[in-house]
Amino acid sequence: MIESVELVVAALAAGAVAGTRETASTAVKDAYSGAKTLALRVLRRVEPVPSAMVEAVETDAITTADDEAGVSQRRELAAALTAADAGADDELVAAALKVLELADRAGSQVKKYRVVLHGNKGVQVGDGNIQNNTFN
Repeated sequence: MIESVELVVAALAAGAVAGTRETASTAVKDAYSGAKTLALRVLRRVEPVPSAMVEAVETDAITTADDEAGVSQRRELAAALTAADAGADDELVAAALKVLELADRAGSQVKKYRVVLHGNKGVQVGDGNIQNNTFN
């Protein structure tokens, strides 16, 4: 369920940016805190625990930057969350969606974070993707 994992990564990055600002609403801060706690719980159930990713989440260091370092960090976090089966954790996915709805109202209003796929092949979810498919 990579779609759910990508949603969690996006929420942690958006929450780290928005939720730690003094101007952020209490609702954003509370939603981000809850999602962060759930994500840390999920990450800590993997052996070995991905300590670099746990530390990045704990210290609000997940970035939204589109530079090489930011993209690499989010890929590492997605891999760690996938290994922990975070996509199947309905509570975490719901908390992540709440963060994104509060932190990115414009994206939420156009249903950017609500994608339903059934039996599809070669689908990507997200912005700025490149994909090459070969189906047999």
